[in-house]
Amino acid sequence: MKQQLTNPPAMAKLAANNHFSSAVRVGDTIWLSGTVGLGPDRRPAAGMTAQAHSAFEALRSALAEAGATLADVVELTTYHTELQRDIALFMKVKDEFFPAKYPAWTAVGITQLSYPGLLVEIRAIAVAGSGT
Repeated sequence: MKQQLTNPPAMAKLAANNHFSSAVRVGDTIWLSGTVGLGPDRRPAAGMTAQAHSAFEALRSALAEAGATLADVVELTTYHTELQRDIALFMKVKDEFFPAKYPAWTAVGITQLSYPGLLVEIRAIAVAGSGT
């Protein structure tokens, strides 16, 4: 089996500048790089709810480019700069994207992310076709 490296068009420049692939697929397994909540101006969106929505939409886009959907996600790892303060807001958004058949999930509190103002980063592992 060979690796398939993918980047959705909206992520291509960021991925090229920072030397990563949005997703790496080997067989049916897809490893997704961390996604963050940037607004249309490529700056952190305002607040946890907006950042979480943006990050999950970026995750959905990366999955689609790799041939999968959110239903195929088997594991989430999320990194939070204000875990205790923002976890309830984050969970509310997460539940919009994963209303049932929840993936395994680990939430980690950290001191900073790659850009000032970011509150959350989401990475995932998916198995294409497993959620149908």
